[in-house]
Amino acid sequence: MHSRSPTPENDIFSLSIVPDRENKAAGTTSTDLEGLLQTPILLHEDLKQGCGGQLWPAGMALAKYMLKYHRDLRDKSVIEIGAGGGLVGLAVASGCLISNGEKLLVTDQISMLSLMEKNIALNALESKVRALVYDWGTDMPTEVASRLPGIHSQGRAFLDVVLAADCVYFEPAFPLLLQTLADLIGPSTVCYFCFKKRRKADMRFIRDLMKKFLVQETEYEGSVQDRRDTIFLYKVTSKAGETG
Repeated sequence: MHSRSPTPENDIFSLSIVPDRENKAAGTTSTDLEGLLQTPILLHEDLKQGCGGQLWPAGMALAKYMLKYHRDLRDKSVIEIGAGGGLVGLAVASGCLISNGEKLLVTDQISMLSLMEKNIALNALESKVRALVYDWGTDMPTEVASRLPGIHSQGRAFLDVVLAADCVYFEPAFPLLLQTLADLIGPSTVCYFCFKKRRKADMRFIRDLMKKFLVQETEYEGSVQDRRDTIFLYKVTSKAGETG
């Protein structure tokens, strides 16, 4: 793997990248995602370290989608990028079947690490979920690379499932996000990518995404209303991989 050390281009992670929204006070939220979880998820929300510290609508939409349509993830390696507090990964680990001994990875910037770890502990999911630092556009962390199941294509290995919710909000980070998706998505990888459109630049990102990958808008119960609320969910796969 070639080295991509931090450069001025990807030093944007030192900036505050909070979208325009009234900040809510820190506290703990409980949600069963409209009855999809037998045991509600507890999520501590705190915006002091960045916008990922609270619930966002695309995260709720993606978590519900995975619980409704992808409950069986046995024999799958799963990573969430831009996880914030970790809602999607925690919901999947709590409500879906995942491989014994195969921890689901929730990743974000170092500023979010303590919050992800706190939420893992709040839900007693230490045996199923691990929080890691993964800055977009940089080399894949060793802890992620070590989970890769095998060689799939051109001497490289890839995870099976990539989850990304509300990762489209800061235009200078778009090239870094695309690079990280390119690092993670192999011929057999499926990425479920959900975001809320807030500005025109968001759709430019989707057009750039379509240049690199197969991008299919997903239909599901509630998708019509979500689109009215400008929430979009895409299945993203390699152009060299399976499309079914």
